[in-house]
Amino acid sequence: MGRRKHNSAEARKEANKTIYVAKLMNNPTSPRKTRLVADLVRGVDVEKALGILQYNPRESAPKMRKLLLSAIANWQAKNEGVRMEDAKLYVKQIKVDEGRTMKRMRTAPQGRGYRIRKRSNHITMILGSRIEDAPVQKVEKEETK
Repeated sequence: MGRRKHNSAEARKEANKTIYVAKLMNNPTSPRKTRLVADLVRGVDVEKALGILQYNPRESAPKMRKLLLSAIANWQAKNEGVRMEDAKLYVKQIKVDEGRTMKRMRTAPQGRGYRIRKRSNHITMILGSRIEDAPVQKVEKEETK
């Protein structure tokens, strides 16, 4: 491996140490319905998001709550000895992409068949810490004459 590739790989590894991700692949709910729930928790603190997802009646809410608990567990694995309340975790990014679509046939009148599309989605959730994301003030050096 060349030096440039090695340096960029090391930089990616360092960046991934501060990213806390959980993914759910091929969730058997349509992406449009799941995005409605995702919009409720985007940018919200983790404790509040857990409450929102627990009492939301939509079908994808329990699955998304389980995904959020998985992302919290991933954060705890990378930050042992740090309390979750001190880090002020929030849902930094949540993305709902379209997964595979299963095509089925439904019987219709006069010997025909209607096509049914059973959609699925992929959910990617990224947590962030309000402490790390705070803007850092740069100290300017004074020029000496």
